[in-house]
Amino acid sequence: MLMNKIHPSFFTGMLVAFGIVLATTVYFPTERFFENGKYQKINTLLQFIEQDYVDKVDTEKILEDVVSEIVAKLDPHSVYFSKEDFLASQENMQGNFEGIGVQFFMHNDSIVVTKVLKGGPSEKVGILSGDRILIANNDTLYNKKLSSRNVVKALKGPADTKVDIRIYRKQTSAFLDIPIVRNKVPISSVEVGYMLTEDMGYLKLNRFAMTSYQEFKEKLTQLQTQGAKKLVLDVRQNGGGYIHIANQIIDEFLAADKLIVFTENNKGKIENSYATNKGSFENGKVYVLIDEGSASASEILAGALQDNDKGVIVGRRSFGKGLVQQQRNFGDSSAVRLTIARYFTPTGRSIQKPYRLDDNSNYALDYEKRMTNGELLSKDSIKVVDSLRYTTPKGKVVYGGGGIVPDVFVPVDTTLYLENYHFQNLNDFVFEYVDSNRKELGALSLEALGDRLDLDKTVLKRYFEYIQLKKALPKEKTKQIKHYLKMLVVAQLFDQNATAKINASKDKMILKVLELEKEKD
Repeated sequence: MLMNKIHPSFFTGMLVAFGIVLATTVYFPTERFFENGKYQKINTLLQFIEQDYVDKVDTEKILEDVVSEIVAKLDPHSVYFSKEDFLASQENMQGNFEGIGVQFFMHNDSIVVTKVLKGGPSEKVGILSGDRILIANNDTLYNKKLSSRNVVKALKGPADTKVDIRIYRKQTSAFLDIPIVRNKVPISSVEVGYMLTEDMGYLKLNRFAMTSYQEFKEKLTQLQTQGAKKLVLDVRQNGGGYIHIANQIIDEFLAADKLIVFTENNKGKIENSYATNKGSFENGKVYVLIDEGSASASEILAGALQDNDKGVIVGRRSFGKGLVQQQRNFGDSSAVRLTIARYFTPTGRSIQKPYRLDDNSNYALDYEKRMTNGELLSKDSIKVVDSLRYTTPKGKVVYGGGGIVPDVFVPVDTTLYLENYHFQNLNDFVFEYVDSNRKELGALSLEALGDRLDLDKTVLKRYFEYIQLKKALPKEKTKQIKHYLKMLVVAQLFDQNATAKINASKDKMILKVLELEKEKD
């Protein structure tokens, strides 16, 4: 994976676009767009422009714009992908990409490797964290103010192709010329899985890609082996993915023949999805963490468990996307995802929030509205429609019409917004601190590093000097910044599990789950 880290939120990994529930993929050639006689007007116009227009124009680009404009007049989740955008989208959904297998950070206009992905091509040839990538196939990559996209373009490529890179290794002051043969590199959907307590596991699910169920099942089995009888399943900021993958994961929690979800298309055809007898966590207790970024397949999961009275949904109202897309690939490697059905939770709820065709402006401003109306701070501010009231088998009242309302509400952490100014240059500072002390810090265990950062006040002091802070901050703000410094340092030196463990001590939703468990003891 290639990623330019710019904010702590990126430590959960790459995210897919909001609101994807994919059913199937269909291929048809570009020419089919013009086969029907009533669409011949577009074809005739493009040919007329190409043959007789007074100036030279790019008719391919005009066609791209036309198709994009047509799709834009539909619902907010139907979308057209150009060839370049479609490739990036496919990598997320397929669960792998072809490249050299590193994460990077742009520092002082140099590409610095922050993570070497396990099992990837770069690990095999000995690339290390902290290496500066200077040249790729004779193209100079430093002091050029390159965008992340340009860097990715230089380093990625088809499997079995070679890229010759020159690196500078600061630890040894050495310049090294290293050939790397690109290969498939997995994009993990479940980067975090560990025991939160003696009998409770924690899993962070980033997306519902083709490989997500296998990853989920493996991690869940590992946690069960370690004694997990309860599970915290975190789908915050998970924008969705394949519906059949979501159904497989949900099946692990529900007894046989329980309804998971049903869909209805424009002809009124209804398709039901039921749980089987294969679930390995049917008797376990589950907490599902959701927020305003949990969409589509994440909402199918939360809705299925909530409507079947399985577990507890914790957090804030989810995104509110109840539409299913089908993907059609054009012959030129572009594609369209078109909404073909609506999905409903087991009680019959549609959780799709309102939208208008050909006007997505208000739809896009939904998050800002939640901020201003107080919904992110108080459950009482969540507006529900009584006519969309439903009841679960055990009598719990749930609502449709716009997202999944959690069973237990947890307000947004306002300190994250109040302190954004003081997060300036945070990534640069942490990188420089780790880079200057990599050998010493790398020799410490996670616990020893945590203790050192907790006790050592000089790191925080140096950061304040780095950003030229003029006056002292309130105690709580200082503690929050110190926590992020610690989390970022750990992220530079350890894996996602370690970062998640550090973050858990300040995570209000995880703390709420532990509080609920304590109340039941």
